[in-house]
Amino acid sequence: MSGHSKWASIKHKKGKLDAKRGQLFTRVIREISVAARIGGGDPNMNARLRTAMLAAKAANMPKDNVTTAIKKGTGEIEGVHYEEATYEGYGPGGVAVLVEILTDNKNRTSSEIRKIFSRGAGNLGESGCVNWMFHRKGLLVFDKAGVTEDQIMDIALDAGADDVKDSESVWEVPCAPEQFEAVKDAFEKKGIKPTLAEISMLPDTTISLTGKEAEQMVRLMESLEEDEDVQHVYANFDISEEELQKISAQAG
Repeated sequence: MSGHSKWASIKHKKGKLDAKRGQLFTRVIREISVAARIGGGDPNMNARLRTAMLAAKAANMPKDNVTTAIKKGTGEIEGVHYEEATYEGYGPGGVAVLVEILTDNKNRTSSEIRKIFSRGAGNLGESGCVNWMFHRKGLLVFDKAGVTEDQIMDIALDAGADDVKDSESVWEVPCAPEQFEAVKDAFEKKGIKPTLAEISMLPDTTISLTGKEAEQMVRLMESLEEDEDVQHVYANFDISEEELQKISAQAG
């Protein structure tokens, strides 16, 4: 699990990928539209839509954009029909990788994802080859500089979180997806804001990477996330913060 939160942190520090406002908006809009199409346009009755709307709020997306995306999903406004798919494969060092996509052309996306894996010292696998290693969980990450373990523990467990984990410079708070909003709200009421809050696919175990394999893994993650059809990338690598900082510095 630690690899996931550290990757998210370094990604934001580097100012890439999700920090690109336009790209983030596109991903959130697609998710809102698909959530509305599948579960309806009322967030009170649609947990997936509520979560997508929380992501839109965190990204400071204008309310008009959210409303339009919902209407496209419910069919009130004509829009592009996106299909969901999950690709599974292996990265450098045998790391398990899950890629969730929303696309209007599965053939195009499948071909591109295969190329990215191949160029990134990995390979695309069969459906089900790594999915069993992950479980859907809510995840909140807090910078240690802003809060103590006792503060985090008291709020997290009272709100129904699973645990509090120590991951170098951050605290990780995993929870069941249905508890995610309650746990997030509990921290916000105490004025404690997470650096990361999302429904994620967390691995049961991790593979430690260093040196060349660590560099290759970071490049593979970046390449996958830069694809316009990719919504989320999950992997079970663990790279130390020191190693990630070296890679980040080398990349400029």
